[in-house]
Amino acid sequence: MATHDASTTPTAGAYAEAHARSLSDPDGFWLEAAQAIDWTTPPTSAVDDSDAPLYRWFPDGVMNTAYNCLDRHVAAGRGDAVALVHDSAMTGEVTEYTYAQLTEKVAAVAGALAAEGVGKGDRVLVYLPMIAEAPIAMLACARLGAVHSVVFGGFAPKELAARIDDAAPDVVLTCSGGIEPRRRVEYLPAVAEALEEAGHTVRTVLVHHRDGFQTALADVADRGGAAWKDWGEAVDAAEPAAPVDVKATDPLYVLYTSGTTGKPKGVVRDNGGHAVALRWTMENIYDVGPGEVMFTASDVGWVVGHSYIVYAPLLAGATTVLYEGKPVGTPDAGAFWRVISQHGVKSFFTAPTALRAIRRADPDGELKDQYDISCLKTLYAAGERLDPETQKWAEGLLQIPVVDHWWQTETGWAIAANPVGLELLPVKTGSASVPSPGYDLVVLDGMGEPVEAGVEGNIAVRLPMPPGTLQSLWGDDQRFIDSYLSAFEGHYATGDSGIVDDDGYVFVLGRTDDVINVSGHRLSTGVLEAALATHPAVAECCVIGVADDFKGQRPSGYVVLKSGVAAPDPGSQEETRLFDELTAAVRRGVGPVADFRDVAIVDALPKTRSGKILRKTMRQMADGEEYTVPSTIEDASVLEDLKSLLSPRG
Repeated sequence: MATHDASTTPTAGAYAEAHARSLSDPDGFWLEAAQAIDWTTPPTSAVDDSDAPLYRWFPDGVMNTAYNCLDRHVAAGRGDAVALVHDSAMTGEVTEYTYAQLTEKVAAVAGALAAEGVGKGDRVLVYLPMIAEAPIAMLACARLGAVHSVVFGGFAPKELAARIDDAAPDVVLTCSGGIEPRRRVEYLPAVAEALEEAGHTVRTVLVHHRDGFQTALADVADRGGAAWKDWGEAVDAAEPAAPVDVKATDPLYVLYTSGTTGKPKGVVRDNGGHAVALRWTMENIYDVGPGEVMFTASDVGWVVGHSYIVYAPLLAGATTVLYEGKPVGTPDAGAFWRVISQHGVKSFFTAPTALRAIRRADPDGELKDQYDISCLKTLYAAGERLDPETQKWAEGLLQIPVVDHWWQTETGWAIAANPVGLELLPVKTGSASVPSPGYDLVVLDGMGEPVEAGVEGNIAVRLPMPPGTLQSLWGDDQRFIDSYLSAFEGHYATGDSGIVDDDGYVFVLGRTDDVINVSGHRLSTGVLEAALATHPAVAECCVIGVADDFKGQRPSGYVVLKSGVAAPDPGSQEETRLFDELTAAVRRGVGPVADFRDVAIVDALPKTRSGKILRKTMRQMADGEEYTVPSTIEDASVLEDLKSLLSPRG
C-alpha cells in the first residue's frame, strides 16, 4: 500500500475536483468562495504567509460579519423571510424573527453597547442560556467590530472569573438565569461572585430579565465594581448602531476550549475567513440555502452553536432553529422529531450522545412515528465519535443519510465530512467520511512520517489550515505554536488518532491520550467501544485503560443498558452470562489481543455538557491519580456514583 497523501482521496466527481483544487490552488479556490460574501473592500489575495507558521486569510479585505448575516438579506428583499426560530421546550413558547426584525433587534443592542463605550476590538463577555438574546448579543458585538466571548451559561464563578481575566471584557451581557428540566439556575449570583474574584474590572453588566428567578438586579447592583443595568432600559435609551467595517483579519470572537485548567485557552476566530468558510459549508457540505431550515441541537456556548446555530445559517440566508430543551425529558424522547416536523427542518445536526439518549429511551422509535418528518433530508453528527451501532440505528429509524463528521473548537468547521451539497458519497459506518476541501489531512507516526493507508497514527493537517480555522490563541501566539504546531513541523496536530483507508475515508479513533497499551499492543478505546456496543443490550459505553503492573494497562469497560433492559442482580447467573457476552463481543470485534475482561454495568456515564464522556477523569480516578472534576461536567453526581467502581485496583 502506498503512503497516504492527497492522491488517496476519491479521484473522480465533484468532491474530488473541489478537494484537489483547494490544495493545488488555494488562492483561486477561496477567492472564488469569497465572492459569496459582501465586502466593503473585496480581497485581492487569499492567504498571507508572511508570518508563518501564523497565517492570515484575505489580508486586504474589509467587511462586517453581522451585515452579511442580516442587513444584506433585507437589502435583497428578503426581510420578511424567517431568520431565527426560538423554540423553548422549557416554557412552551415558540417565537419567530424575520430577517428585518432580527436586524432591528441586533442594531438596538449594538447601540446599547456603543452607549457603554464598546467599539472595534473591545471585548464583551456573553453569559446567556439558549434564548434569542444570545445570538442577538453575539451579532450585536459583530456589528460593532467588538470581540465576543461566549461562556456556557451555568459555568461556575471560578471558571467565569478566569475567562474574564483572560479576555478582559468591558461589558458582560447576562440574564436572570437558565431553565433546566428539574431546576432553575440563577445566573446573577454567579456573575457577581465571578466579578469579585476576577482581577480585571468589568465596566458594565447588562441584565436581561426573565420571570421566575429569585435574584433581582437590585440584589447584586453593588457587587464586583461594575455598573449593573437593565438590558431593556439600556436598549430603549440607545440609538440603533450601523455596521462597522473591520479588516477580514480582525478577531470576531474568542471561544475557550472546554475542560481547560489553569490559564484558559482562548481560540481566536477572524471575521473574513470565518464568514467565507462557513458560507461555503452551508451550500457544499450541508446542502442548505436561502429559505431552508437548519436545526442544530447544541448550545451557543460551544463551537457548534457559534458556527451552525448562529453564523452559518444566517450567512446563507437560511432559517436557524434555536432550541431550549433536551433530547429526552422535555417532555420525552420525541422532542427532536417534534421540532423537525413543526419547523420543516431539512438539515439536522446533533451530538452522538443525544442520539444514544433517544435510542436508550425509545429504542424502537415509536415516538418518531407520531410526527411527519419527511422534510428531513440529512442528519449530521459531531462532537465525539459516532459509534457504528448508533449510526445503524439512526439510519434504520430515519431512512436518510446519517453523516458522521469530525471537527474541533479550534477548526470551527468540519475537518472531514460527507460533502452532501457537492455530492453524497457512499456512507461508511464508523467513518467521518473524507477530508473537507481546504484540509490537507495526513496520518503520521510518532516521528512525523506518513503511515500506510489503514495504519493508525496521529491525524494532522498540513499548513496552512483553510480559512475559518483558529488564527491563534488569545494574547499568546507562542502558546498556540507550542500547543498545536510544534509536534510535527509544518503541520497542525489535531490530538486525535485514526486511520485513512484505501478509499481516502477518515476513521477517527479517539484522542491520542485515549490510546491504551496492553502488553505492548496499542489499542484505541474507540475500537474497543465499537465492539462492546454491538451487544443488543448496550445503549452506550466507554472503555478506559487502567494501570496494570503486569500488562501496563488493561481495558476496563462501563456499560449503560437500553431502556427496558433490566440490570441483572450482582453475582447472579444472569450477570455472569451478560458479562461473558460483552467480553465475547470485544473478542469478536478486536481479537484476543485486547485481553478484555473488566466490565461493569452503570446507570449513566459522566459527560460534559457538550456530550463528551470524561474518560480521562475516569482513568485518573481508577489509577488513584489526582484529578479535577471539570467545570463543564453535566451532572457531577454521576461521577460520584462511579467512585467505588473506579477506586484504584492496581
